[in-house]
Amino acid sequence: MGQDQTKQQIEKGLRLYQSNQTEKALHVWMKVLETTSDPGGKFRVQGCLITAHSEMGKYKEMLKYALAQIDTAREMEDPDYLTEGYLNLARSNEKLCDFQKTVSYCKTCLNMQGTTVSLQLNGQVCLSMGNAFLGLSVFQKALESYEKALRYAHNNDDKMLECRVCCSLGNFYIQLKDYEKALFFPCKAAELVNDYGKGWSLKYRAMSQYHMAVAYRKLDRLSDAMECCEESMKIALQHGDRPLQALCLLNFADIHRSRKDFEKAFARYESSMCIMTEIGNRLGQATIYLGVGKCWLQQKELDKALEFLQRAQDLAEGVGNKLCSLKVHCLSEGIYRAKEQQDELREQVVKFLQCVEELELYCGMCGESIGEKNQQLQALPCSHVFHLKCLQSNGTKGCPKCRRSSMKPGFV
Repeated sequence: MGQDQTKQQIEKGLRLYQSNQTEKALHVWMKVLETTSDPGGKFRVQGCLITAHSEMGKYKEMLKYALAQIDTAREMEDPDYLTEGYLNLARSNEKLCDFQKTVSYCKTCLNMQGTTVSLQLNGQVCLSMGNAFLGLSVFQKALESYEKALRYAHNNDDKMLECRVCCSLGNFYIQLKDYEKALFFPCKAAELVNDYGKGWSLKYRAMSQYHMAVAYRKLDRLSDAMECCEESMKIALQHGDRPLQALCLLNFADIHRSRKDFEKAFARYESSMCIMTEIGNRLGQATIYLGVGKCWLQQKELDKALEFLQRAQDLAEGVGNKLCSLKVHCLSEGIYRAKEQQDELREQVVKFLQCVEELELYCGMCGESIGEKNQQLQALPCSHVFHLKCLQSNGTKGCPKCRRSSMKPGFV
C-alpha cells in the first residue's frame, strides 16, 4: 500500500472512529499497519491505535503500539517523530501508573532537538509530566509542570491543551484541599469547551464535568455533584470511554458515602473496581479501597476498615503515591487509638509524620499543615504553595521556602 492509499485508509478509519464505530476503525487501521510501505503513514496509524486504545482503557495495548511507534520513528531518523513517539510512551506509562518512567520519557522529549513541530508538543509533555509528579505526590514539581504547560497553551493559542491542564489543576487542588480553586479550574475548562469546543470531541466536556463533580462533592454540594457526574457518565458510556466510566462510578460511590447510603456506595465502588482492575489503574484501585475503608469506619466496623486501608496502602506504595499513604496512616492511627493498641498506634504516628515531612505539606510562613482541611492556597512563581491568608497578612520578598531550603520543617 502506497502513500496516498495509506492516507485515504487512515482518514476512513478516523471517520469510523469519530462516528463511534471503534471496532471497524481498528480493523481498517490494523490492515494499514500490515500492508503499508509508507513509514510516515505507519507512524500515523500507530498514533491512531495509541489514541483509540487509550480511550478504551486498554493501556497495555497502548504501550505496545507506543513502543512500536518509537521503532518506526528511529527507522525514519526524524527528531519530530521521535519526540511524538516518546510523548506517547510517557502517556502510556502515566496511564499504567508507572510515574517514574513517565517523568523519564518526558525529560527525553524535552531534551530532543527537534523543529517547531516538536516544540508545539512540549505543552503536552509538560502536562503528562505534571500528572506523573502529582501521581507521585511531588506537588511543587507538578504545579511547575502545569504552569509551563499553560504557558505553552497560551503561546500557541491551544485551547484544547488549556482545557486539559485546567482539569489537571482541578485535581491538583482537590488533593491539597483548596476546593474553591478545585472548582474554579474545571469550570474554566467547561467555559473553554462552550466557547471554542464546537468541533472538539465530547470527551473534553465529559472531563470538565467530571472534575466539577468531584469539587462539588468536596464542597458538600451533592446535588450539583450528582448532576455533573451523570452528564459525564452519559458521554463516557456513549463513547465507550472505560477509564472515565470508572472515575464517574468512583465519584458516585463517594457521593453515596457522603449521604451515608453505604449500600449504594459499596455497589458503585465494586463496579468501579471491576473497570479499574481491567484497565490497570492501580492508583484508582487504591482510592477505591480508601473509600471502602472510610465506609466501614463510618459504620464503626474497625477491623474491616483496617483490612481495606491496608489494601490501599499496598497499592499506594507500589505506585509511589505518598498522599494516599499519608491518608491511610492518618485513618489507621485513629482506629488503633480507638482500639487502644498502643504499639500499632505508635507505628502509624511515626509513619504519618514521615509522610508529612517527605511531602512538605506545610506553609513556609506559619508552619501549619496544608491539605488537612479546606483552605484557600496561593502559589508563588517558584511553585511553592502557601496559605493565602499568610501571604496576604505577612507579604513576602521572595519565597521563604526557597530561602530556607536546607532547613527541615518543624512538626510537633
